Amino acid sequence: MNVARPGRTLLLACAIGASVLGFSAGSVSAPAAPVLDPARPGTLVRLPDGRRINLRCIGAGAPTVLFEGGFGATSLAWYKVQPVVAKRHRACSYDRAGSGFSDPGAFPRDGAAVAADLDHSLRATHIQGPFVVVGHSAGGLYVRLFADRRPRDVVGMVLVEPSVEYQDRRFAAAFGPKAQSLAPLKARTERCLAAARQGALPSPDPTLAACGPKPTASAAEIAQARNPATWLTQISELDNLWTRTSDEVAEGRASYGAMPLVVLTADGTYASAPPRAREAVSALWASLHQEIASRSSRGSARMVEHSSHMMIFDRPDAIVTAIDDVIAAARKP
Repeated sequence: MNVARPGRTLLLACAIGASVLGFSAGSVSAPAAPVLDPARPGTLVRLPDGRRINLRCIGAGAPTVLFEGGFGATSLAWYKVQPVVAKRHRACSYDRAGSGFSDPGAFPRDGAAVAADLDHSLRATHIQGPFVVVGHSAGGLYVRLFADRRPRDVVGMVLVEPSVEYQDRRFAAAFGPKAQSLAPLKARTERCLAAARQGALPSPDPTLAACGPKPTASAAEIAQARNPATWLTQISELDNLWTRTSDEVAEGRASYGAMPLVVLTADGTYASAPPRAREAVSALWASLHQEIASRSSRGSARMVEHSSHMMIFDRPDAIVTAIDDVIAAARKP
């Protein structure tokens, strides 16, 4: 089966690009439950370099569960998961530098910079481990780097439809050089940047729908969409994802030992892929997730039904169950 012909490769690129990085058109952030107020920050934590990072922690109880969103997501992306987890544990999400209420950071915005910001934010607020880290999509790479920074404190991990290091190479080997291209997503983000610089957001132009904000957005969300730093940060994250960030993850731990680890794969991630390619690309995606799970002697990969790549919205129950299972396993000797 040749799935690398130009037309088919382009479709695969669209299916594997924006959706598999956790970015959904027209939603810079998701509607939030009342406990996660989109109009107000949580705690603005001052980092050693003077920047502020917005940290939203609710609930109580150890271990602390840390949430890392996908590409373009803010802390509000976890609105269906975080409040449920907070009924039993302290649950913390945050806005990465240059998103939400957080100040922009220095470039490049690679995984090491992201993980360092989270580390410094927790230390500045005296939030100590143990931690269970939860990462969606591109956030899966970032939490793995955080776990490398804090190996004694991270006692469990849940990866939700995670991106994998050098993902472009893995897909290109199977489906052709453009199968994992981020070019369409980067071009879309660059259009948002241009519109922000021109003061043209929000816009009725359908080509700018992915830039947001929604008609019901808060003043803070509108300000975020209009800020060029938002889009410059996203472009830098994209530019580094399969290069510096992948290098950093590859240089990290090859094994997580016996740390409880669950990797969740959605059954509908590639529903829009060409029919002939759908089975093959879905199989590759699942195999990459199994590879991550195999890095722990207590790792498992689970297929989640009735879900797109945006499992955080489609099947929050599956994520909560995985978190509960990881915490239970971490408590066993």
